[in-house]
Amino acid sequence: MKKDNLSKNSRKSTKKMTSRQVVAIIGIILLVALYLVTLVVAFVDTSASGKLFALCLFATIAIPILIWIYTWMYGKLSGRHTFADFEVETDSSKDE
Repeated sequence: MKKDNLSKNSRKSTKKMTSRQVVAIIGIILLVALYLVTLVVAFVDTSASGKLFALCLFATIAIPILIWIYTWMYGKLSGRHTFADFEVETDSSKDE
């Protein structure tokens, strides 16, 4: 009997990935790929290595900003509070 309950609970605990989680995982994969490309470019000296390094540096800054903008827009369009919101919640009981 306990085994049946355990298997039912384990099935219920599996969740679908949200779009925010998918975007975060894609962002992580892109950043790791950029770091690997930068490392390879550092060892292989070609005429385009300077441009590739600059592109990787730009993308290292741009990708997290784009993920933050996506999260902020998702929160605004869905009406949900996200970590990207500008509002800072304060507890009124702390002020007293």
